[in-house]
Amino acid sequence: MDDASLGELLDQVTQITKAAGRAILDVYKGEFHVDYKEDASPVTLADTRAHEIIVKALRGLETNYPIVSEEGGIPPLEQRQHWIRYWLVDPLDGTREFINRNGEFTVNIALVDGHQVILGVVYAPWLDVTYCAARGLGAFKNEGVQERKAIQVARHGVAESWRVVVSRSHMSKQTERFIQALGDVECLSLGSSLKLCLVAEGRAHLYPRLAPTFEWDTAAAQCVVEQAGGEVLSLDLSPLRYNARDTLQTPGFVACGEVGNDWRGHLKEFGSE
Repeated sequence: MDDASLGELLDQVTQITKAAGRAILDVYKGEFHVDYKEDASPVTLADTRAHEIIVKALRGLETNYPIVSEEGGIPPLEQRQHWIRYWLVDPLDGTREFINRNGEFTVNIALVDGHQVILGVVYAPWLDVTYCAARGLGAFKNEGVQERKAIQVARHGVAESWRVVVSRSHMSKQTERFIQALGDVECLSLGSSLKLCLVAEGRAHLYPRLAPTFEWDTAAAQCVVEQAGGEVLSLDLSPLRYNARDTLQTPGFVACGEVGNDWRGHLKEFGSE
């Protein structure tokens, strides 16, 4: 797939996230019921409506790629391992933020090629902010009707405090210990995949998540971070990969910008636990 094709696809996917976002806001602005899945995670009508809109729209594209969504069935690895490309979707990332009505929730759509993400769109409906990226095209942000602006990660200075973004709803003791080991730190709490996007646009140096999460939580934003010049690393310091395990759960990661190696030794310690 050439850059022109990816660019066209990026525009189409951006519009799909916004259509899902409008449906989410229709629910958000009224009264809604909260159900719980088998793993005790919450789900609302907004999750299912966004899922339906996204799946229908992606199937309407000429790509004919398979779709994996948090709110849909997950085919076994025996089937998935033969896929060349597929869509990885989180229709409503940050359901707890949605329920708490703090606006920090997103729609995430990613295109995975092999084990790498080559296109990603993260849309925050309440904030009307879009982060998007595609392989070879760079990473971008736009707010409302403004034009897209290129974004890039920040370089961490030797005498500079670490700007670290942490989860508002999922904070583990491992993550706390990792942050304490960094020394001089300024922390910012945020919800959903917006945390990775803050690294991508240079507002944070690091986002450590040293606890399990799922591939649909990270894929779209990982593309934004990488195309902005950063990395999303597993606990063994290798890039976070997709569709390589029986489960779609990931053990933990750190999203980082243009930073030195002084924090990586701490991550290795956690990776060996």
